[in-house]
Amino acid sequence: MTDVLLTGDLPGRPTLLLAHGAGAAMDTPFMSQMAEGLAARGLRVARFEFAYMAGRRSGGAKRPPPKVALLEQEYRAAIDALPCDGPLLIGGKSMGGRVASLIAQDLHAEGRIAGLVCLGYPFHPTGKPENLRTAHLAGLTCPTLICQGSRDPFGTRAEVATYALSPAITLHWLEDGNHDLAPRKSVTGLTQAAHLASAAGAIADWAARLT
Repeated sequence: MTDVLLTGDLPGRPTLLLAHGAGAAMDTPFMSQMAEGLAARGLRVARFEFAYMAGRRSGGAKRPPPKVALLEQEYRAAIDALPCDGPLLIGGKSMGGRVASLIAQDLHAEGRIAGLVCLGYPFHPTGKPENLRTAHLAGLTCPTLICQGSRDPFGTRAEVATYALSPAITLHWLEDGNHDLAPRKSVTGLTQAAHLASAAGAIADWAARLT
């Protein structure tokens, strides 16, 4: 695991640990803007990279992510290594959020985390709506917030409405947003920056109720 990036690192704040998506690092504009927006709203944000992504920084091969089971282990290791003197939430962008969702139930039952945050959850592979990644979400009791673009190719608003999701899951929809929560330029009055701010506000308000 590479070094952790901390934003809003003040004592006693609730901490949100975020992992990146499958193809982009922890310091992309999306991740940085989200971290800054969350920190401005009272959260301490920690970002980390899985080993395959961190390896690219040192000239390693551009390999795809390993099996999810290994990513789960790395996420748990990141939690263990993170100093945290306030409540802890976990989550991530796309794949990072999915990995966090697979370990969240056990960690919440153990009292180690207060909740789960997913930014653009990959409900299914793009173009393959029949291959759902939702089985574990039906019985989830860990409080969960998913911020999703309404036209996300990994799960549109119309598609998600048909899924059997736990009542512990809250969905915050960003109108016309894609997988990066960005609306089309042709849609008047909507911007990615505004959607990122909306998501940050929703996360902060939700986290405050939990913690």
